[in-house]
Amino acid sequence: MDQVEHILPCRNKLGEGPLWSEAQEVLYWVDIENDCYCRFDPISDHMDIIQTGVAVGVLAERERGGLVLATKKGFAFWNETSKILRYSAQPFGEDPRLRFNDGAVDCRGRFWAGSKVEDGQEHPDNGTLYRLDPDGSVHVMLTNIGVPNGIGWSPDNTIMYFTDSPRQIITAYDFDAEHGTITQPRPFVVTGDEEGGLGLAGFPDGLCVDSDGYVWSAFWDGGKVIRFAPDGTIERTIDLPVARPTACTFGGAGLNELYITSAAVDDVLKQQYPLSGDLFRVRTDIKGQPKYKFAG
Repeated sequence: MDQVEHILPCRNKLGEGPLWSEAQEVLYWVDIENDCYCRFDPISDHMDIIQTGVAVGVLAERERGGLVLATKKGFAFWNETSKILRYSAQPFGEDPRLRFNDGAVDCRGRFWAGSKVEDGQEHPDNGTLYRLDPDGSVHVMLTNIGVPNGIGWSPDNTIMYFTDSPRQIITAYDFDAEHGTITQPRPFVVTGDEEGGLGLAGFPDGLCVDSDGYVWSAFWDGGKVIRFAPDGTIERTIDLPVARPTACTFGGAGLNELYITSAAVDDVLKQQYPLSGDLFRVRTDIKGQPKYKFAG
């Protein structure tokens, strides 16, 4: 039985994108609707909230120091000492309807991130998945996405998993690590009620892939994290005391602690689930994969 620990009453409105820094032994994540990111040291139990002045959908560490952010206005570099934000690319310009959502860095140091239409706006599948290369170039990798969400790679870096939340599907692609290309899309997991679907409540959101190649997906409006085997079958389900878990990642000294972020964007749900927006942890006997740093 996986024991869920409520480890931090951070009260995020939209906590997302947890990232474990092996070098610093701290957990990063963003609070999208409060224009900030959080930094938590589980040894000292201390959390910092760092205001960025812009909504950040996801972040990653850089090999040369600092962070790379995917924001409402584009890709940017963040100096953690000076708190200076410098934009490197703005692929969708100043369109106020759009912002970056989830993303991750691949094994060659390229930063993948998806854009979505802000909640409350019409969004007829106009999400886009971008790839920011270390040389600063930006490439459109996928279009016509509902809401781009969790992304991750198999341990041998031959498969990329990508989530489209409203379509309730995690798609697997053949991944060419050398060239950063994806081909041969096929359903990995169809979570909804349609034919062939698993009929699961909620929507797949953020994900991570462990060292055994199993995919862990947080289910928005489903109140759980599910571990899927490489063949798409359910290996385990972790029930949570919140309705809207958003994402998960492995951290800790042994990379065997699953950290889970959550959201509190709905006042009614917040009354029903008072721990909404907080941070949770599950200690497992499974090891995650270390996160890559952006090479630019």
